[in-house]
Amino acid sequence: MSDHLSVCERAARAGGAVLRDWLGRTTAQQKGPKDLVTEADFASQRAIRDVVLSAFPEHLFLGEERDQEAGDPSAKSDSGPGDGAYRWIVDPLDGTLNYARGLPSFAVSVALERGGQLLVGVVYDPLLDECFTALAGGGAFLNGKPIRSSRCTVLAEALVAVSFSSNLPRGSGEIGRFAEVLHAAQAIRRLGSAALNLSYIACGRLDAYFVSSIHLWDVGAGVLLAQEAGAVVTSILGRNFDLRRPDLAVAATSDLHLELLQALSRAEQPFQSA
Repeated sequence: MSDHLSVCERAARAGGAVLRDWLGRTTAQQKGPKDLVTEADFASQRAIRDVVLSAFPEHLFLGEERDQEAGDPSAKSDSGPGDGAYRWIVDPLDGTLNYARGLPSFAVSVALERGGQLLVGVVYDPLLDECFTALAGGGAFLNGKPIRSSRCTVLAEALVAVSFSSNLPRGSGEIGRFAEVLHAAQAIRRLGSAALNLSYIACGRLDAYFVSSIHLWDVGAGVLLAQEAGAVVTSILGRNFDLRRPDLAVAATSDLHLELLQALSRAEQPFQSA
């Protein structure tokens, strides 16, 4: 697996180098309602794909930017993991809106899974040159140094991150969940990058994180980082994390995780799994 992790890190750094090069000179286009994409997304994905498939041409490749403009004939559906095949899960630019506006909160996320099990993961922040790496059963690291999640056990003392859908309808249950956690936690942050949220839990900068609906390429690497750093990762209903339905409730400790789940369940419109 060390070879896979080495390639994963090289790929993430290659994508990050592209993002640094394009920063401030790219334009955003509408990919969908409230969903943006830039030339940098596509260029970063091509750089990542080239590194990965040069090393492992037989592997599957799932990138966020999957249309023809991405020039990615190897991209696969995100409906589920391949049957026993190795599959790379890539977000070439997590935090596109931040990037397009010049806000320094974005990252590259690259993970490898097989049969629904995450094997390696890397989240790279190209502006801070922070490279978070994780190997299943081998721990989590920041620029080569071991990291652990915080020891926070009480929600009232926790700094909690949240992500919202870009198309949040009025009266959504997400608003109720946000309100419950807002009242219970010390403070809430919305960074605009799920990959960084999970990486920051892994190194103790954040204590908890929740999101009701998100794509697996946003969280694949970060979930493994959080788990390997000692955090508790489940669905919002407390079930095992599932790559096919990535809603998340993540906390640094089991006590904090239980309190987070209790706060989420108090919302007026409890989360209903799809």
